[in-house]
Order: sequence, then C-alpha cells, then structure tokens
Amino acid sequence: MTGIGDVLETLRRARGLTQADLCVQADVTQAALSRYENDQRMPDDDVLERFAKALGVSRRFLLRDHAVRGALAVDAHMRRQRTTKASAWRRLEAKLNTYRLHLSVLFEEVSMRAEQTVPTFDPIDTTPSQAALMVRAQWRLPIGPVRQVTRWLESAGCIVLEEDFGTSRIDGLSQWIGDHPVLLINSAAPVDRKRLTLAHELGHLVLHNGVATEDPEREANEFAAEFLMPAHVIKPDLLPATLGRLRDLKRVWGVSMQALFERAYTLERVSTAERTSFYKAMNARGWKTSEPDSEHLAPETPQLVAAIGEALRAKGLTDHEIADLAGFAEDCPDNPFSQATRRLQVV
Repeated sequence: MTGIGDVLETLRRARGLTQADLCVQADVTQAALSRYENDQRMPDDDVLERFAKALGVSRRFLLRDHAVRGALAVDAHMRRQRTTKASAWRRLEAKLNTYRLHLSVLFEEVSMRAEQTVPTFDPIDTTPSQAALMVRAQWRLPIGPVRQVTRWLESAGCIVLEEDFGTSRIDGLSQWIGDHPVLLINSAAPVDRKRLTLAHELGHLVLHNGVATEDPEREANEFAAEFLMPAHVIKPDLLPATLGRLRDLKRVWGVSMQALFERAYTLERVSTAERTSFYKAMNARGWKTSEPDSEHLAPETPQLVAAIGEALRAKGLTDHEIADLAGFAEDCPDNPFSQATRRLQVV
C-alpha cells in the first residue's frame, strides 16, 4: 500500500484542518501524524479507524493504493481573484482532489458512457476562439446562446459539483479524472457568473490538459467568451451598448452586462473611453458588484451525480453500499451520492 501520506494530507486540508486539529480528532500525537503524512510509518488498524471517522471516509478508502496519487500535487485550474488568500484556494484545491479520489474509486466499479466527449487541443496550433467553435460544432450546439451549460458539460462526461466556497473570490476549479473531467463550482455565485465560470473551466480542460502556456487564464477567458458569445452571431447585437440594451442582452445570452460589454470592447464595437464611462455608470448604480436581473436567469443545476446515485439504487444498492463503494463514511455530509445530502442541499 502506497500513498497514504498524500491522501491523509489532502483529506485533512480539504476539511480545513491543521495537523493539530486532526491530532485532537483522531487522538494521535503530532509527531505520529507527521510520520504518517510523510509515509514514514503506516497507521495500525485502530488509528486508521480514527482517521477514517475524523476525515469522513471509509477505512477501506484509506487502505487503497490510489492510482491518481501522482496527480495530487498538480495545481488545479482555478478561476479566482489574485487577492485570494492562499489558505482558501489550497483548501478548495484539496477538496477537488478529494472528490477526484472518490470518483476514481467509483469509476473502477461503475462504467459511465457519455453522449459526447470533451476534446483537447494543442494551444500552440489552435487559438482559444477556434477551440471554442470546434467544441460547439462537435457538440452540435445550436447557433446563438447556450442554454443550460451544465447539461451540455454533463452530456460530455463532466462531473459538475457545487458547494458554497465561503468566499466570493473563488468561482470554480477543474481537473481531469482519467477520461472524465471534474468541475467544482461556487454555489453562492449568481447564475451569470456560474455560466462564465463553467465555460472558463471548460476552456482549461480543452486547452491545458498537460500543456503549459504563458497565459492560461487569458486563454480560458477567450475560450469562454467565444463559447458563450460567438463573435459572428453576437457582434451585430452589441450596439448600442447602453445599460438598458445590455440588460436586455443579459437575459438573452445568460451572461453578465460586464461580460457583454467586454465582448463588445474585444470585438472593437466600443472605444476605451466608452469602456471607462460604462464602468463609472455601473459603479454609480452599485451594479459593478451586484448586477440586476441575475435572478431571472434559468438556474444551472448539476444532475449527473444524482443520476449516478439513483442508477445505483435502482440496481438494488443501499445508500450505505453506495457510500462504501465510493469510499465515503456512511454519514459523511460531503457524499454527493447520498439522498440525505441532496435533501439538505435542497432545504
């Protein structure tokens, strides 16, 4: 058995626990925990049980030789503000890695066949805009606005998970699990921001799967703009770029007024001076941080994980058996396949 140190540290960070916190909850010394996390010592059965209980996983999950161990140190693609505290994004990165571990275990037992796939392109040979148009073509998206971005992602085998990040400075993050990508999205964000985040993370998955580039964030932004607002379709509609016009377009395209104006600016439909005036007007109304009409957009609701849980229950598995299959403790609130967890989220 290898890699328990990486797994312990990842699970601990995902729960926002320090080594001292986990020592108290699992009743171990800090010196012992340090040795476990550095793979210098293997916990005995009693200690493993206490770790599993404290970390919300099954004992069998800790004992697995996780095939994705080598990827645990890889930074996730993450849409966040530059001023985000390192502790916040490191915790969410660990949370995403934790979901990756659980899902990789589940996919060893459950096969999932998607209608589409998420293609990947070499960003040296393909521009982000070209990649976005090719994805739209491959998925046979209708011309114009993309309805239900989450649904299209899930039909291509993407696992989309939502939870409240506890900060508005991080919107989402993504990584691959073998052939299936996983995206973790901030449930507290307004719908227009979620949609842009989903498209942004799709851009990372399409363009940056093991490929290093000079400015991946700019490339993901360019991909998202073309994916959600194809230039050849939206360009004629962007003038006049008045606040009233942008509010109307927001309801049509499902993206923020700011995203629409930035699209107009990128496509040279408005000037730098007009851009300055636009943001002054938005600030004066308090719309820079809280835009109107976001509540009128159709919600983006992930359904694939719930569908996997329902399919397993239809085969006769209990919630306890499903939790054990994916490596969660029976009463773990983070288990996305649990009926009880979904009821809590709805309430």
